[in-house]
Amino acid sequence: MPTCKRFQANQKNGDGVTLKGAMGFQKQTGTRFQFVTYRSAGQAMQDMIAGHIDLMFVNPNIALEHVRAGSIKAYAVTAKNRMAAASNIPTVDEAGLPGFYASPWFAFWTPKGAPRVVIDKINAAVVDALADTAVRSRLANLGVEVPPREQQTPEALGTFHKAEIERWWPILKEASIKVE
Repeated sequence: MPTCKRFQANQKNGDGVTLKGAMGFQKQTGTRFQFVTYRSAGQAMQDMIAGHIDLMFVNPNIALEHVRAGSIKAYAVTAKNRMAAASNIPTVDEAGLPGFYASPWFAFWTPKGAPRVVIDKINAAVVDALADTAVRSRLANLGVEVPPREQQTPEALGTFHKAEIERWWPILKEASIKVE
């Protein structure tokens, strides 16, 4: 199995993008990486720019500024479609790794047992904010794709979250990654 010299991982066991990106990529391509652990994506990005690490899976909001400045190269976005904020970056399908989707996503959570009225109030505020053109523009510039309105519900989040767990849990288990 080919081995890459070094690789970055955020936090102690990595964040979602790192885990899905690195573990999924290794599984799908049959490669192995040596992991270098960083306290933050920002610190890892500094080492990436300096040439101390060779490869990094990271959220677009961390990388796009550096891609635009030419300090790093983006090989592909791990999504089905190109990002509006960086349409020159190919998808993984276009780059030769079809079906390798490991896109970051964000959600608002409440403690278990939170009253439905509280959940509905939070959801309404988030939906209103995401409908604002200035907010959408700022998020798009950061590479954050806002889901369609019908996917902005607690029920849709629950369905999506369950599918993500079913998709990624076997890969995390095989890699012996423990939930902390």
